Amino acid sequence: MKAFAAQFATGLDRDANRSRCVRAVRDAAESGARLVVLPEAAMCGFGNPKTDLAELAEPLDGPFVSALAGAASDTGTTIVAGTFERVPGEPRVYNTLVVVVPGGLAATYRKVHLYDALGWVESERIRAGEPGVDNTPVLEVDGFCLGVLTCYDLRFPESARAAIDAGATVLAVPAAWVAGEHKVAHWRTLLAARAIENTAYVVAAAQPGPTYSGHSSIVDPLGEVLCELGPSAPGAAVAELGAEALEAARAALPVLAHRRFGVAPLVATTASPQ
Repeated sequence: MKAFAAQFATGLDRDANRSRCVRAVRDAAESGARLVVLPEAAMCGFGNPKTDLAELAEPLDGPFVSALAGAASDTGTTIVAGTFERVPGEPRVYNTLVVVVPGGLAATYRKVHLYDALGWVESERIRAGEPGVDNTPVLEVDGFCLGVLTCYDLRFPESARAAIDAGATVLAVPAAWVAGEHKVAHWRTLLAARAIENTAYVVAAAQPGPTYSGHSSIVDPLGEVLCELGPSAPGAAVAELGAEALEAARAALPVLAHRRFGVAPLVATTASPQ
């Protein structure tokens, strides 16, 4: 299966963002890709810390998901993309990934770990999703099983392992990985670590500089980088994912069979900020 990780920036113009996303899906299909991963906040950028994301959020049957559903139907692709979803009764939003297939919306994931770090306070505008089986979607795509993470979740190996325990063999990681000292090194290291420790493919689509770090990448189950972009230019990381290579990696390095610990959500009092 060919995977396509799109790298582009989004702003607050939802119509322009939607058109950019549909164009990326069509470009992916023309390349032969069946899995298309778009960045975090593909529907609408984060703006500045004062931007009211609730005013910009859309329902899951709104224009953005509807446009992706049409693109998926037209191209026969599976699309993963970042949106903002309203939270009833409060001013914050969910940072929600949607997984869209030719039949429409197939799954959602609400970001569990919020980026309250390095001077950013994501929880002021975003409500964390709840960890657990109800927020750990895994679905079949061309013989692979797709699981999802969002950006800062990459720093928490439990999130990836929960998806792997649910059957994932490919991890899609839409991101808006904020630029800064050490950030590209962290990004590369963590992508490789999540691939190696889970003997899984990782397909990571990032927003580019100058605000974000770029370096959208596809990594194989033994940590080899199959394709990586630079920090700033729009484009796409494209690579073939091989079922035989995945099986060979898991046979040679059976870490999933050898593990002695499980993963479970923490109690609410110690969970990520709500």
